[in-house]
Amino acid sequence: MPRGRYSLHDPHDHTPLGEEHFHCATGPSGWRYVSQLTTPTGEHTGSVDLTLDELGRPLRLELHAANWQVRGAALHGVTWVRTDPTGEYAQEGNVAAHSFTGASPAFLIATSRLLRLAPGDRATRVRLVALTPPVLAPRTLDQSWALLKTEAHTTDTAPLVVEDYQVNDLETGEQHAVHLAGDVVLAAPGIELEDLESPPSAFT
Repeated sequence: MPRGRYSLHDPHDHTPLGEEHFHCATGPSGWRYVSQLTTPTGEHTGSVDLTLDELGRPLRLELHAANWQVRGAALHGVTWVRTDPTGEYAQEGNVAAHSFTGASPAFLIATSRLLRLAPGDRATRVRLVALTPPVLAPRTLDQSWALLKTEAHTTDTAPLVVEDYQVNDLETGEQHAVHLAGDVVLAAPGIELEDLESPPSAFT
């Protein structure tokens, strides 16, 4: 069960945004990721709880940020409820999309599991609902993902297989690289892996 810490920063000016303390695990029915988010000074700012089925679809998503909460799942596309603590501003939403995305590294792992690309495959288009802090307002976007290469790195225990993806925002044309190893993000825009207590889990 990988457990560790990501540092989060603005991908454009590198302003520190905080840290995400996580643990995750694979199982016979899918994958679960749980994390707590803090400011650069250590104050709690939110949490992520994401469960995927064996095909990479979101069985259950629960996000907390500031005074907002979102619960969602794959249902007739993706369906969610966004609410404030009192429930006064609760809103339901549904979009014909493949999955969710957001600021957490968990969503990069989730999208890669959903697409299951192989090196050399044509870039695959995917529609996602983005939920980003601090207000978690939903926004539908289209990306394309391509797996450029996989490379095995020697470690003290077993080879570490690193996947290098190219991700394009199809609205803005912005392009960036994402580096994954099993169920851990090694590096991506705004994300750095700072600490990892055990090796990543390998997906079968």
